[in-house]
Formats: sequence, C-alpha cells, structure tokens
Amino acid sequence: MPAVVRGGRRQSSNQPAKRGAPRSQGRGRAPRNAPAIPGKMAAIGRLDLSPRAVVVSIAAGVLVLAGLLATGARAERIGASIGQGVDGLVAGMGLKLEKVFIEGESPEATAAIQRAVQLPAGQAMTAIDLDAVRERVEQVGWVKSARVVRLLPNTLIVAVTEHDRLAVWQTGGRAFVIDGQGQVIPGADAGRYPGLPLVVGKGAEQAAAEILPLLAQRPRLMSRTEALVRVDERRWDLRLKDGSLIQLPAADQEAALIQLDALDQRERLLELGFARIDLRTPEQVAVRPSAGDA
Repeated sequence: MPAVVRGGRRQSSNQPAKRGAPRSQGRGRAPRNAPAIPGKMAAIGRLDLSPRAVVVSIAAGVLVLAGLLATGARAERIGASIGQGVDGLVAGMGLKLEKVFIEGESPEATAAIQRAVQLPAGQAMTAIDLDAVRERVEQVGWVKSARVVRLLPNTLIVAVTEHDRLAVWQTGGRAFVIDGQGQVIPGADAGRYPGLPLVVGKGAEQAAAEILPLLAQRPRLMSRTEALVRVDERRWDLRLKDGSLIQLPAADQEAALIQLDALDQRERLLELGFARIDLRTPEQVAVRPSAGDA
C-alpha cells in the first residue's frame, strides 16, 4: 500500500528511489507540481491596492512626470492635462468649493469684494489660485490688505483689512473719504459718513492726520468744530458751528491749542461767543467779539 507523506511526493514502499536519477525532466520544462501562477504575477497579487496607496501612487506619478517634463511647450500642455486630471480626482473625492466666507468687510464694501472673488461653486479646492484671489480683492478701493485661506473640505475664507476712514475731504466742489495716510478711498460715498470730520482745501487731505488727533484730545472744541479749512497749504482755520473762527499758527499748533484750552477752562471762552480768535502769534491770544457784543 503506498505511503503518503504530507506535503511531499507519493513513493512506492517496495521500490526505493534510484540514485543518480535526474532531478528535473529537462531545462525549461516546469516541474509536475509547479504552481499554476508564475512568480511575478503572484507578487503583483500581493501589492497593496488600498485607497491610500492608490492616491499616493498617483501623486508620485504626477511628481515624476512634472520633473521629467519641466521644460518646453509640450511639457506645459502635458502638465496642464495632468493638473486637470488631479483636480478632477480631488473634486471627485468631495474637495470642491461650496462656500466662501468674507471677514472684516464693511456693509458697503461687501458687494465689491464678492465680485472680486470670482470663484464658481463646484471647482476643485486645489484648482483655486489663492494669490490671484488675494490680488483681485486688494484691488477693491476699500481694501487695504487681504488674506485668503482654504478650509478643507469645501470652504474658502477671505479676510480683509479695510482702509481706516479718517475724514471727509472737500475740494473743488466735491467730497471724498480719506484714510489715515491722506489717500482717497475709491468708491466711498462721503454722504454716508456725516460723523467724520470735514477738512477743506488744497493739501488738507495730507495734513489732516496731524491736526485731527490734537482736536480729538479736546472734546469741547471738537464738538463745536464744523470744518477745518487749510489756508495756503500752511496752517488751519477752525470754523465753528456758530460761525466763529479760530486761526491756528503754521508752526507749533499744539502749543496754541493748549493755550486756548487754558483760556477756555478759565473764562469759558467757547461758550461766550466770539467772531474770531487769533492764535497765529506765539504766546498771544487776540479775541474779536461777535457783532452783537461789539
């Protein structure tokens, strides 16, 4: 009865194997008990085909092709085609634009900023050129600077810093809103800012940033001031709401305002009414009474 060896060949128990017999039946012929799948195909069957491995393999392939085809028009066309394919893959994975949030904008600037973003919904998040979006937003007159950030899987955040509104500048019969650097803010409607100080005349927009903080430190005087008029691009006249006029010097205007403050605290001058106060001469205050008091 033949003996069976687990995992080996079947041999007769009465006939020992012959010594010197060839181990194989010829070169190139597979052994009788060889596996049905060749070795290389069996190795392929053991490859990691998980989704993560597939994505990593695709990305590696893109990088290799980009390195090999880095120059020439043909390389650019192939690179663009590869980029579109990757963007399509990313969008298919759910990483596509659905929401855009704008932060830091004022109500009147919102519409202009939204038009500047110019991004259709549904495009791949990787296809968004963040620098291009930022540059378009910063071209909006209201915007001083902008920052654009992707928030995966489907959101873009546009954070803007707008120009500060310092004053309304009146010149040549027109009114403009200016910022702290004296720059006109394009698109700003001066009529919407009745609470801003009014500066008038040539050069007033550049000099306003120096005088307005000094007035802000003196609420009694600031509340009575209707407009600051630039005279000969050298000095200021303060035109008060009751028609009175305060003439400031060309130099050391803070010292003149300190002197006026001291006089007002002692005599309540701003409440008495006057036609003009001349502070142009250092250490002197010339007061002209109003017509009714003359």
